[in-house]
Formats: sequence, C-alpha cells, structure tokens
Amino acid sequence: IALARSQGADSVKLLIAANDGKNSSVAQQIQALGGTVEVSNENIDYVLADVPTDKAESVFGISGVESLGLDEVLPLEDPRADGIAAPTPQTPPSASTPQINPYIPIGDTGAAQFMQNNPGWDGRGVTVGILDSGIDLAHPALSTTTTGERKIIDWVTFTAQSTDNDPTWLNMSTQVTGPTFTVSGASYTAPAAAAYRFALFNERDARLGGELGNDVNRDGNPAGSSGVFAVLWDKASNTVWVDTNQNRNFTDDQAMTDYKVRYDIGTFGTDNPATAISESMPFVVQTSPSTNYVNIGIVSGAHGSHVAGIVAGNHLFGGAMTGAAPGAKLVSIRVCLFISGCTSSALVNGMIFAVETAHVDTINMSIGGLPALNAGENNGPANTRAILYNRLVDEGVQIFISAGNNGAGVNTIGDPSVAAKVMSLGSYVTDATWRSNYGSDSAYVDNIHNYSSRGPREDGGMKPQIVAPGAAVSTVPTWQAGQPVAGVYDLPPGYGMFNGTSMASPQAAGAAALLISAAKQS
Repeated sequence: IALARSQGADSVKLLIAANDGKNSSVAQQIQALGGTVEVSNENIDYVLADVPTDKAESVFGISGVESLGLDEVLPLEDPRADGIAAPTPQTPPSASTPQINPYIPIGDTGAAQFMQNNPGWDGRGVTVGILDSGIDLAHPALSTTTTGERKIIDWVTFTAQSTDNDPTWLNMSTQVTGPTFTVSGASYTAPAAAAYRFALFNERDARLGGELGNDVNRDGNPAGSSGVFAVLWDKASNTVWVDTNQNRNFTDDQAMTDYKVRYDIGTFGTDNPATAISESMPFVVQTSPSTNYVNIGIVSGAHGSHVAGIVAGNHLFGGAMTGAAPGAKLVSIRVCLFISGCTSSALVNGMIFAVETAHVDTINMSIGGLPALNAGENNGPANTRAILYNRLVDEGVQIFISAGNNGAGVNTIGDPSVAAKVMSLGSYVTDATWRSNYGSDSAYVDNIHNYSSRGPREDGGMKPQIVAPGAAVSTVPTWQAGQPVAGVYDLPPGYGMFNGTSMASPQAAGAAALLISAAKQS
C-alpha cells in the first residue's frame, strides 16, 4: 500500500477472505469506504475490491475481515533448460517410443503401469482444470481423449477486463448498424442490417510481446502490413465475428460464440502445409454481456500447453507416448499475461470458476513464487490466498500446485503451494531421464532437482508434501519451433523439453485423475 501511495496510484485492488457468513457485510463496508466490489463469492466468503489508496488501510479494521492481501503479479518462470556443458546426443522421442519411456516419465510414478493393468481407468470420466497460460487448441495430442471425445471442453480467460493490461480484452463500447458502417474513416460490411458493437484487436500492442511476438497471424509482420483485426459483436444473438483476413467485410468471417456453447475455434493466419511449423494460431471468443467486453482467447505462451500434455496428452508424436491420464478431459483457464506473469486475482477467480462453474474433478496450477514470508494461512502475505484455496479444497476438489524453483536452500517453498490443504509438488529426476533429456549421466539413480524448493514453511508446516518427475518432453503450441536442450536431439514444432516443479505438479495431477477415474467406475 505504501508503494502504491508513493507511486501516486488512486486505488489498490485487495483480495479479502471474510469470516464465515460475513461476506455481504464486508462488501457493504468496503462500498461505504468508497471502494468498488468486483467479485463477491458467498461460498468461500471472498471479496475482490478496488479501494481508494488513502482508505486501503482502513479495510484492516472492517468487522468480519479475516485476512486481506494485495492483488500482485506472480512470476511464471521460464521452464526451458539451459545446459552448462556440451551434451552427448541422444535418440529423440518419436512415434515408435513406447508409453513407458524416460522422455515424459509417467512410468516413474506408476501411471503408465496402472493404465496397462487397468485400460479403462485412464482418466476417462474425469475433467482436470489447468490454470496457466492457456492450452493450444490446434495440437493433435491435445485434441481427443482415448475414447475419441473432445479433450478441451472449455477455454476461458480470467485476467481482469480493464485493469490487468491484457489487450485481448476488447471494450465493445462503439455501437454501429449494418449492413455497412464507418468507424474512424474506415468502411466495413456487416453480416446483416442489424445493431452491433465494434472494436479493434491490435496484435502489435506492446503488451502482446513475449513468446507471441506481436504476431498472431504468424506472417512475420512484413513492411506495409497491418496488425489490426476488426471485431463485431451482435449482442442480441451473442455472435462474434473477427475479421481475420483484414478485408473489412464480416460476411466471409466465421460466426462464433463462447467456446463452451458449440466449440467454435477461429484461426489467425494461413498455414503452409509444406512446412512443419504452423503459420497460423487458433483462438476462441469469450463474451461478457454485463460489461460489454469481448475476449480474443489466445495462449500467452508455451507453459500451459506443456503442462496440459503432461496431465493428459494423448498420442504424442502420433504414437504410444501419453501424458499421465490420456483419457481425461481438460478445461483451459488462462490466468497469465503475455509479458509479466499471472495476477493473484486471476488465479483466485479462475480457481473459483474451475470448482463452482466448470465442476472439474481436480486442478493443476504450476504457478507461484517465493514470498517474503511463506507461512501459508497462519501469517504473512500468502495468508489470504492460502485461506481461499483451502476453502475451495473443502468444496471437494483437490488442487495440485508447484512448489517453486528457488531451492536448494531450506524454507524456499513458494506461494501459493504453502496453503495447508493443497498438494505442493517438488521435483526429482532419474538418471534415465537425465540422460535422455539432458544428454549426460547423473551420479545417482534418482535425486531431487537442485532447483526444487524445499520446506518447511515459515511456521514449520511441512511443504512440499511429495515430489514427482520434473523434466519432460511434452506439447507446446504448434506455431512454436521444437524446443529441446540444445545438442541433445532435435524436436519437431509443437514439442519441447521443459523442467521445473511446473512439470512435476501435472504428473501428480494426472496420477490423481487416474485414481478418480477408477473410483468413478468402481
């Protein structure tokens, strides 16, 4: 709060855990202070509020507040491995690689053997929520389950519409009428003579940098080209058109609505089938009629797709390689920005959506960082998030969270995995995986990764609870080149070797999906 005051910020966003049954009272008292309540959830007594900076400290004294914390940006660490010595080249994974393999080592946890002994208990009937950077909708290994059903059954964005610096959220305040109309001197053709809302999506907005590289249509942004795509919304029918070919004529564009309704997927760019990499990018739309915003749903990086492949990838490289629970379905919840990390409010709001709206069976969140005081729900900055995550677990959905990559020192466990009731995952690696994915030999049969965050919590709480394999070759967006450890082997576009507790957590979440699958069928 002091920093916000020194920077001249008019307001701060607060995450508040109210005492049991006090949610409405807390919300009313915040409004009396001049604050704006953005989210109020009675089930877990949670309030997200924007409060004038000069009144923020007064919220501490509100009756019914158990804990509060600032909405912060948590880092999404780069999971790409950098070698320090020349590796020995290895045989790359391929369509002929068996399900038990060292590249994506689901055999280390026993997941592969469990499925081989129980073929029907492969995650089918289970839905896993993935809170991350979004999942690539074009990847073949993330398209169907083992029973041929659609794998990604919902795709949403939970960054804030107007305050998170996310330019994929479009303010559709401009109202126009078809069949033709003019905005800022440019003429457009609408699908019909009807009332619409209009906005422009600009791929070259600086906030769309990072892995996206300000290039959603993958054309390299040649000189003289435009990065602006017009968007039209018929609010009455909740239909959206995106002018992907930039001809200002919406009659030849796909009519889309929210992905969950009929699984509409649009495409920026035109793929060249003669090349291995994809020169196009899939997207979905998400509408918010109450606020007149539309979101262009695109992944903000490779992290979420890689995690999803470890949880539930199916037929990696077109062969027998799979994630831990290839029969499971996925809900993609993008909570991360394109260049700066993931906000605390998006993580909490996305988690609530996963549990209470999407009704997932379990959740993976490979996001977190080392706070100044990592004492979980008992004290410190992590207090509020830890309390809220514990309350969501009490609703019957287990949450798996990466422990962080701040080891090897003690008391380096990351937030939010410090929450008592979530499963916090550390990372280990076997000699076989070290050799296959890094191109060198380990002195140990298996060992904890040196970077894996250690416990205990500040208050002595034992975290992380378990460790899982933390290095894997898995899926990345098909518009990205292969990403191996340099010198070990080549990988085709759409695959990468990443490491970190971010890769360990989905191993455990996928293994849990197998057990839930078995329980549901028994």
